[in-house]
Amino acid sequence: MTEQIDRARTFHSLHVKGNPIVLYNAWDPGSAKIVEKAGAKAIATGSWPVAAAFGYADGEKIPLELALDNIRRIVGAVDLPVTMDLEGGYGVDPEIVARTVTLALRAGAIGFNFEDQIVGGTGLHDIPVQVKRIQAAAAAVKASGIPAFINARTDIFLKAKPDAHDDVLLDQAIERAQAFEKAGAHGFFAPGLGDEGLIKTLCKAIALPVNIIALAHVPPRQRLAELGVARVSHGPVPYRQMAEWLEAKARQAISG
Repeated sequence: MTEQIDRARTFHSLHVKGNPIVLYNAWDPGSAKIVEKAGAKAIATGSWPVAAAFGYADGEKIPLELALDNIRRIVGAVDLPVTMDLEGGYGVDPEIVARTVTLALRAGAIGFNFEDQIVGGTGLHDIPVQVKRIQAAAAAVKASGIPAFINARTDIFLKAKPDAHDDVLLDQAIERAQAFEKAGAHGFFAPGLGDEGLIKTLCKAIALPVNIIALAHVPPRQRLAELGVARVSHGPVPYRQMAEWLEAKARQAISG
């Protein structure tokens, strides 16, 4: 447990506004080792690529036991902190969320993404509902003795097209971030947000380190650093690029 505690503390320290940690998302032990070899300071999984790698769709379709075993194997394969994408905690009730978090920590994770969208439904959990869920996660973290990093994600910007992102959505995101911080979150993840002005305002408006995902419409890492971002992740992009390459090579080999 001492090593896991040390890795958790290291992971917290890597979140610096203006000097973001880059997480090039992996999906299994082999990809994690490759990312580690490339010079990564930590390993992050993404729910979409992990599910796809095992033949499942995203949205908590992969059995939790299999996802946990995958994390356990990744942790054993690398010498870096490993954070897990827990999606919505595999249940709505706070008690289920707490149990899922506890199992992830037992598997060796030192942090996790936890989203506010209704998995398998539509829309987002109301703030009071999500606050209770984050509080349950934070309580589980405290009980474990592992200072794990809770990265509270909002899907506000993913639910709207980039050209529809505006100050109204930003205000809603800030309200959620502030509520999530009080509930025990350590970071705020706003996937889909790419507008420089909105990102800068978000980073200034909240105390939590902000996580932005590197999508096609998002500024490059150096610009994100200038805007105050503390964490840049890549989500499903590496897996999708790998899959496209593999399919192209397979077609070439088969047809050739």
